[in-house]
Amino acid sequence: MNRLWLYLPLAVFFLLLGFAAYQLSQPKDEFVRSAMIGQPLPNFTLPAAMPGGQGVSASDFADGQPRLLNFWASWCLPCVAEAPHLDTLRDEGATIIGIAIRDRPEDIARFIGQHGNPYAAIASDDISAVQLALGSSGLPETFVIDGRGVVRYQHIGDVRAEHVPVLLAELRKAAR
Repeated sequence: MNRLWLYLPLAVFFLLLGFAAYQLSQPKDEFVRSAMIGQPLPNFTLPAAMPGGQGVSASDFADGQPRLLNFWASWCLPCVAEAPHLDTLRDEGATIIGIAIRDRPEDIARFIGQHGNPYAAIASDDISAVQLALGSSGLPETFVIDGRGVVRYQHIGDVRAEHVPVLLAELRKAAR
């Protein structure tokens, strides 16, 4: 009986090794989905990102018109890649509200000057409060908000050409 206790640490080691091997064999999910899908936007009011600009609040999303809410930053390289596709969305009739995360007004202005401005308004979220309240997992990230201010769809990562029709379709669904 005493010898059986000698094998207990070895058995625990192999049990942990088996558990680790099982976890490594599971498909990797790199994205954190927002728990806010189907929920109203959290209450917020953010200042304009640049002097003379327009701030944004949750009540702006409750006027009957669906919109895209795009979290981005001038220092975010994938944000540069998505810029022309946001322009396409705007040209197709999408209203896009931008929230610049942890950014400076002069850097935002430089980014807009270089890559265009697809936004109806750009607000500044210096502490990522709204981003975190929406369950956003990083930058860039885009949400479809219906005309009552309810989160309907989440697009994680940069918007690419193949995502434009998907986002437009989600906006049309949110308009119903």
